Amino acid sequence: MAKTKASAAAKSSAVAEKKYMKPSEIVTFGIGLFGVALLTGWMPDYTTTFFADFAFKGKGFDSESLSHMVEVVFLIAGFVGAICELVIGVLVDRTKTKLGKVKPWVGFGAIPLAIISMLVFVAPNTTSFGVASVWMIIIYCLYTAVSCAVESPSNCFGALCSPNPKERSSAISIASFLRSVGQSGGQVVIIVVGALMKALMGSQQFKNAEGQGLDLIISTAVCALGMIIFVMIFFANNKERVPFTSEKVSLIESIKLVFTNKNLLMVSLTKLFGFGRGVYGTVSLYIAIYLLGSKGLKLALMLPMGIGTAVGTLLVNFVLKKFSTKQTYILFCCYGASALAILYLVSKGIGFNSTLIVPFLILNFFCGIQHGNTNVTPNIMIADCVDEMEYKTGKRQEGLAYAGYGLFSKIASAFTKFLGPWLVYTWSQYRFSQDPNVAYASQNDEVLSRFLMIYTIIPAIFVVLQFVPILFYDMVGEKKERITEALAEKRAAEKANEAESDVDDSVDEIAE
Repeated sequence: MAKTKASAAAKSSAVAEKKYMKPSEIVTFGIGLFGVALLTGWMPDYTTTFFADFAFKGKGFDSESLSHMVEVVFLIAGFVGAICELVIGVLVDRTKTKLGKVKPWVGFGAIPLAIISMLVFVAPNTTSFGVASVWMIIIYCLYTAVSCAVESPSNCFGALCSPNPKERSSAISIASFLRSVGQSGGQVVIIVVGALMKALMGSQQFKNAEGQGLDLIISTAVCALGMIIFVMIFFANNKERVPFTSEKVSLIESIKLVFTNKNLLMVSLTKLFGFGRGVYGTVSLYIAIYLLGSKGLKLALMLPMGIGTAVGTLLVNFVLKKFSTKQTYILFCCYGASALAILYLVSKGIGFNSTLIVPFLILNFFCGIQHGNTNVTPNIMIADCVDEMEYKTGKRQEGLAYAGYGLFSKIASAFTKFLGPWLVYTWSQYRFSQDPNVAYASQNDEVLSRFLMIYTIIPAIFVVLQFVPILFYDMVGEKKERITEALAEKRAAEKANEAESDVDDSVDEIAE
């Protein structure tokens, strides 16, 4: 036994540095996340404008009442999503199949997610505000629940793809880069779909169809199909390589786990503290409409930010080689808040007109760099927290760890999706179009000025707030290295013991 332990200790360092993933797996991991983001990255903002501007146009609903109901819909759906995150986290950790614990959820959940996403854009033909309200709540809560069942497990895969933290971090960074690209993919789709519809239908017929939101419905179908294809590529090529434990835990134990692991709690709290940073997404569609001239040009608005996000994702991977995850997170938050403040000051100095377009798009690129941090660093931190929990308890519970983060993420999303529409539709005094054949009404300077604040200053405040919990995060430096080595030694010893047991069994069989 002493010899076995010595051998395991000698191998542990090599195990911790071993490369487990094929290059194609790293790519297809990213392709899978790209596919999920292609749909889920599209849905929230375009669902908001569909419910508010298109679904019940011409039905005689009061604009103020409708805008308040849209706010309530997203608030309720956000809390439904928070509950689903915990429940799905428990179920993921109880899933034991030959395919693994995560892959079945992602692979088999893709088609139901595509179907329910399509149904979101099929509004009932009703003049009853009550019926319309109930439909919006039910359909979007259902979408939220199903999307949780696919998106949350797909995020867990990063902690399971390799037991090597360095290889794992690299894979998560590359996959996060492709996911950030996927989040802008829907904006490419709507431009292509709009161009094809205009070519086939003619300008006037397309304008009428756009006024009813038909281009949104077709674009969602394209994104849903793309999501299925890309997820299947991931499903076919990727493997889970970190062994899972077999203990069953209750939902109560799961909640306790989330709130009693300090480091996981601190990472999760970043979402709650920074919930308001996401309100820029709600108003970005209207910035595109009133600054660039079309909702289809949201891509032109967000492409520089998307490129900045992609650059930021790669930059984070470089910075992590020089600094800890904690230092990297705080550094990028300070940078992000500064970039947003500069964008606001430049915008106010120039004014909301065509002269602003070029500097706005350039500065959008620099604002996007911060998103590379929030896309990558927390996922690496959570994977490290999973290691810490396994080290302390002997249980490896990726599903619960990511569900804990997802719980706070969904609560934050609920607040964001309530605050965003409230800022856009109520605080800014936005005016709805009353013409069935005109998509959006013109707005005055006060509305446009407040749109700029929703896009810049308000998110900047929350970007600063979100790094406050990370000041108390300590899964870095010597502690992280010690835990990584201990787990590698433990796994090497378990393999050695299994091999020794197999040899003993073979000897016994021969003796018999």
